[in-house]
Amino acid sequence: MTKLILLMNNQILVSLIEEVPSELGEPDCKLIEPFILNVEDETLSPWLVSVCSQNTFMIHSDKILTIADPKPTLLEKYQNLIK
Repeated sequence: MTKLILLMNNQILVSLIEEVPSELGEPDCKLIEPFILNVEDETLSPWLVSVCSQNTFMIHSDKILTIADPKPTLLEKYQNLIK
């Protein structure tokens, strides 16, 4: 499911997200095609694109402050970018 994700470092991502089973202490969320949301102009840019070429990332759920549904216009913009 595509969600708006607020990380503990105040970055806001729009991403497909999956919960994955894991051992205690291991990452338990998979982010697929995450994009950073610039709140001021609602632009999206690929997350970590300047340092790696992958588009799937594992993170700990404790790094996520909250998860919400994106507005329909933002969801459409995101879906157009990942096609």
